[in-house]
Amino acid sequence: MSQSFDLIVIGGGPGGYVAAIRAAQLGFKTACVEKRGTLGGTCLNVGCIPSKALLTASHHYESAGHDLARFGVKVDGVGLDLAAMMGHKDKVVSDNTKGIEFLFKKNKVTYVAGAGRLAGGGLVDVSLNAGGTEQLSAKHILIATGSDVLGLPGLEIDEKKILSSTGALALPNVPKSLAVIGAGVIGLELGSVWRRLGAEVTVVEYLDRILPPFDAEVAKQAQRLLAKQGLNFKLSRKVTAAKSGKAGVTLTTEAAAGGSPEDILAECVLVAVGRKPYVDGLGLDKAGVELTPKGFVKVDGHFQSSVPGVYAIGDVIGGAMLAHKAEDEGMALAEHLAGKPGHVNYDAIPSVVYTWPEIACVGRNEEELKAAGIAYKTGKFPFTANGRARAMGESDGFVKLLADARTDRVLGVHIVGPHAGDLIAEAVLAMEFAASSEDIARTCHAHPALGEALKEAALAVDGRAVHI
Repeated sequence: MSQSFDLIVIGGGPGGYVAAIRAAQLGFKTACVEKRGTLGGTCLNVGCIPSKALLTASHHYESAGHDLARFGVKVDGVGLDLAAMMGHKDKVVSDNTKGIEFLFKKNKVTYVAGAGRLAGGGLVDVSLNAGGTEQLSAKHILIATGSDVLGLPGLEIDEKKILSSTGALALPNVPKSLAVIGAGVIGLELGSVWRRLGAEVTVVEYLDRILPPFDAEVAKQAQRLLAKQGLNFKLSRKVTAAKSGKAGVTLTTEAAAGGSPEDILAECVLVAVGRKPYVDGLGLDKAGVELTPKGFVKVDGHFQSSVPGVYAIGDVIGGAMLAHKAEDEGMALAEHLAGKPGHVNYDAIPSVVYTWPEIACVGRNEEELKAAGIAYKTGKFPFTANGRARAMGESDGFVKLLADARTDRVLGVHIVGPHAGDLIAEAVLAMEFAASSEDIARTCHAHPALGEALKEAALAVDGRAVHI
């Protein structure tokens, strides 16, 4: 006999578990089906959380060995205990995933450990991790299965020499050399981790720049700073073949436009060229759920698929593949099902790269505004002129604010600098409330604080920055 629910969520990642909890808070009898065996999806298990744990730990290691002396702190005999560092990462992951299980119990969400598959007519068949099968039924079914690693033809990921992000988070030893294919967020973050720990890192990118979604000026500055730290960049190059041997992996590359062959030998290779929607084994075709040409679940403005009662959110529907975007969609979907005005403002979704310095943005960049023919004004302020940044010894980078030339409304904010991921929150809130640069400029900011750089950038829009 099948169990009956108001809502079944397939996928326990950030979008899925948040949707399940919010739906339960709104009075829905809710179940969440997750096959991994732990909740939290890619983000908590093999993505956002473990990578940030390693980024933080490796930053401390590098600071102890190279940076603390300038503050008068002498540290002798700094050593690396990689096993302990990995243990810290694993504990952080475990604590977070167990935290979601607690929240499920607190909110009376039924957690079903197994692989869910649409069976039509509001039914979901689950192959249980513990063995056997179970059939669930619900008025509403939500697909929140996220995304998976996107591979490259001719490069078979074995998680030993040729790695995905998952393998790069669990290397047992620091490789002497690491080649990273892809200069996006994942490639730069994990490349930074292993560079700090002692690997020689070479980043190969097909495009002529790093971080293609980001503002070009910000990306250029970030590349300069990362190169200064020791990352090697080979831009406008494509990988055409890979051959594993005793010495490591030999990548055959050539110019993106063709010709100019060059081999790169590295002990390990990280494939970080993007992610694809996870739709395998869900029974979408038999259930009649329509996909886009790129394989994402096609949904309407309320996240409903082509099948009434079947919804989808997060990476599996495309757009920005970010955990917080999926969370907001999960909240909006649950509230919509409850008759409330659930909504996601896609113009105010922040993006962050947790290298050091961090890189963060929200809204449109200059290239997008120019392409759209929108007249805008620019305000910039460098962290070299910020007292707190100087005191921290972290004065690289700047804040750039873009405002509509006619209305002064903030159209985008772009930051490369210390704690950019935290600073961007103020800009997101400003854009959510349709603030002008004048609004930010006239808002009192604590002194001395990094946030003053955003205020000065807002002042600079009107040519009246004080400290430059």
